[in-house]
Amino acid sequence: MAIWFAQLAVDRWRLSDAQGEKGGTDAEPYALITETAHGPRVDAANRAGAEAGARPGMMLADARTLCPEIKVAPSDPAGDLAFLEKLALWSRRWGPWSALDPPDGLIVDVTAVAHLFGGERRLLADARKAFAERDLDVRLAIAPTAGAAWALAHYGRRTADGGSILPGGQDMAAQLSDLPVAALRLDGDVLTVLRRLGLKKLGDLAGVGRDALQRRFRNRKSPTANPLLRLDQILGRLPEPLLPVVPQQVPLVQRRLMEPIRHRDLLDQVLHDLAHDMARELEGMGKGARRLELGLWRVDGEVLIRALELSAATRDPAHIKRLFAVKLDDIDAGFGIETVRLRASWAEPLALEQGEIEASAENHGTSLNAFIDRLTVRLGQNAVCRPVPHASHLPERSQRWQPPLEPEPASQGELAFNFRPLKLLDRAEPIAVLYATPDGYPRSFQWRGAVHEVVRVEGPERLAPEWWREKSSARLRDYYRIEDREGRRYWLYRNGIIGDGRGGMPAWFMHGFFG
Repeated sequence: MAIWFAQLAVDRWRLSDAQGEKGGTDAEPYALITETAHGPRVDAANRAGAEAGARPGMMLADARTLCPEIKVAPSDPAGDLAFLEKLALWSRRWGPWSALDPPDGLIVDVTAVAHLFGGERRLLADARKAFAERDLDVRLAIAPTAGAAWALAHYGRRTADGGSILPGGQDMAAQLSDLPVAALRLDGDVLTVLRRLGLKKLGDLAGVGRDALQRRFRNRKSPTANPLLRLDQILGRLPEPLLPVVPQQVPLVQRRLMEPIRHRDLLDQVLHDLAHDMARELEGMGKGARRLELGLWRVDGEVLIRALELSAATRDPAHIKRLFAVKLDDIDAGFGIETVRLRASWAEPLALEQGEIEASAENHGTSLNAFIDRLTVRLGQNAVCRPVPHASHLPERSQRWQPPLEPEPASQGELAFNFRPLKLLDRAEPIAVLYATPDGYPRSFQWRGAVHEVVRVEGPERLAPEWWREKSSARLRDYYRIEDREGRRYWLYRNGIIGDGRGGMPAWFMHGFFG
């Protein structure tokens, strides 16, 4: 069964504003708009706005030339999609599963369930009545395939009961032949090509022949760009995968307080109780929390949210309470907090463990996970990380940073003869070599205003550029380990060699220190 919400954005906007269809602001011309680089664009218009000439895709300036008194409100595509997901879960009352058909449709599997409602016609009537009670304008269709149901819901003849039924066992191609080619859910450029070829209805495609369509669209692999694939899907010759919407139960605990609280010690007690309730909730599900959100509802209606992201899954109530306690220091309770809610928006499987009495008495230290969580709460979300090796022979690319407890990626072992300095500069700094042979090491150089006399030299170690990543003009490097008269050891390199054809004279750089 295909369900098409022809005015989903407008219906949701009207319901969110608690406006009746016949009264309030819906009686005036309204348009939902999106700001673009070329100015506001109309995404949807209510009935009064559509009668005044506003159309989706039209610029607001053009709409106001037709209807100067039209009013506007911002559209919310993300909110519309979230609303559609809720409707998909609610629509499972008519079938075992449902799938999204963005941006304004649903597909419900009603295979072998129509007899539970007294037949397909009564099933459609029940669905239409249920959506009408929610003040949603829908068009419904039942067909043997999802594509055929979508085509009938969007382009089929609208009957008095608001639904179309295409029974199985009949010639589907003949039943759908009067529908326009847009019923195939094709891209706009493909529809333009078909219209230029004079193919305006599905029946016209049958008259052309498969070989002609195959030759014309043989390079189009996507179903939305190939009318032959779409035609086979709508007639059931090819499968059309659909992704069912699966509900997820989010662990949630809350306290509705008999009297509003304003003092911190009472709030800590509520947080302590919620942390233990959440631990029991997670333990029953065999999971641990990775992200927690604490919501505090004040008496004046304001909601305060504090979020916490953990380095590893946990359900330790003491750890959760300790981390949230740091985030509650700046809470302004106002006239009081009447509801506190703790929600685990991200949870991962966490096996149950049997505690050992003797081991717990010996282990008095803090675990690494708890230590990292405390540092993250104090320093910031991305302040705690660790370096890991990266597959590159260039020193500045041989490591990367990642979250501290993520598994280390596979890498090649470090070669023993590659000596690397203890400290590597974030960016190599240019130096002035005062005396050097054209292809040899420097005898003296100037760096950061000081002149250094070289007494010992090791090298060079030649590193070629990464030709698969850099331009062809990138130059190779010759690295030298150098010690000056004061015993300080440096890691220098010369970028390029004379006559390599990739630039002028080679330049020298300071890249690290050995001690």
